[in-house]
Amino acid sequence: MDADGGVRTAVAALGDGMLEALADWVRVPSVSGDPDRADDVRRSARWLARFLRASGCREAEVWPTGGLPAVYGCAPAGDPGAPTVLVYSHHDVNAVVPGEWRRAAPFSGHRRGGLLYGRGSSDAKGQVVSQLWALRAHLAATGRTAPAVTVKYLVEGEEEIGSPHLGELLRRYGPRLRADVVVLSDTMAWATDTPAVCTGCRGSVSAALTLRAAHRDIHNGAVSGAAGNPLNELCRLLGSLHDEDGRITVPGLYDGVAEPTEGERARLAALEPRLSDWLDRTGTFAAPGETGRSLLERIWLRPAAEVTSLRGGRPDLPGLGVIPATASAGLVFRLAPGQRAEEIARQVQRWAEQGVGPGYRLHLDLPPTRSDPYTTPTGHPAFTALEQAVSGTFGAPAARMRNGGAAPAAQLARETGAPVLFHGTGLLEDRWHAADERADPRALAQGAQTMARWLSLLPRAIA
Repeated sequence: MDADGGVRTAVAALGDGMLEALADWVRVPSVSGDPDRADDVRRSARWLARFLRASGCREAEVWPTGGLPAVYGCAPAGDPGAPTVLVYSHHDVNAVVPGEWRRAAPFSGHRRGGLLYGRGSSDAKGQVVSQLWALRAHLAATGRTAPAVTVKYLVEGEEEIGSPHLGELLRRYGPRLRADVVVLSDTMAWATDTPAVCTGCRGSVSAALTLRAAHRDIHNGAVSGAAGNPLNELCRLLGSLHDEDGRITVPGLYDGVAEPTEGERARLAALEPRLSDWLDRTGTFAAPGETGRSLLERIWLRPAAEVTSLRGGRPDLPGLGVIPATASAGLVFRLAPGQRAEEIARQVQRWAEQGVGPGYRLHLDLPPTRSDPYTTPTGHPAFTALEQAVSGTFGAPAARMRNGGAAPAAQLARETGAPVLFHGTGLLEDRWHAADERADPRALAQGAQTMARWLSLLPRAIA
């Protein structure tokens, strides 16, 4: 069978079985952030190990960590001198609030209106299944009994809690994870009707702020007007996080931020969405941000700071009538090319310590699970082959996009010494980390077609 022309046929022929497998896997509630679900994360790992073997991997192992398990698989090439690819992703999922789900139960794997619903259906079990769909299609389309390149898989079980043991895994199993190129398969595609290749991701630093103003809650009728209110102070501090132009006010934070080149600006302009389309796809009401920067520049190439939670008082008891003793907030800083997570963490600490007024005690937690931004070396021949594979799937030249979120790409590059490419099947509409998460089977199939083509192109590209 023709290696390229048969890919589409092979992917289509495998489709129902792969989607049914994904639905079955989604039914395993592998929530890494819930200690009560630890056994389910282990069950998810065992499920994946079996599926790796069924998909053509001669090796498939569950790797224990100091926390939750990762899974390793290897499908060796027929030619021992062929290049080696390491595919990274994760099988753990984010927590759910069942009462917020309307289209399907969170772990039902229900198919409705052409979409597959359930936590992990897109982030990132769907992406793992798409990668293994590609391996099966590559073998079917080429008539091979072994792939054209050695394909290894590292699918961790703690990504949604910051990958605390990923570095340990990469160091402990370094020789077995050696590869010529890494593919990070926990990222976004642009749209099912627009070919695009992701060329990088932002970094991330999280922070948790707690302010204390008293030893205990105080009746506000007794002290109101003469006592510190940590909610008031915290809101004041957070309100000062951005200036009137939408820029982050943390001193020094923009030091080192790389300005986009004219070529990058042109590539962004080629994908720049109409505002109405963007609001529809994301479900938002507006797109505020840094003045003078395009929408895509703001989410892909500029820093961002978001308040992700705010807690204080007892909103469930409106008649309580107290000034709370404490208030807390969670923040996430997204880092642009040129920034470094360790330096940003130090700047955030100085900003918080200097910004809190007298009479308040500050506790600041800056978790070590942070990541640097990463940009793929687009001159690498493996990236050129990926662009060709995407173009072959869509029948049109591929644009270049980026990922506005964070991923351990820089860590993977440091530990393996190999360049990292991005290839994912998530869409803006997929509702990652929110209720009614879903995957579009068209995106999963397109991803499988692209990777199956890429596996055939790679030996000639990096021979």
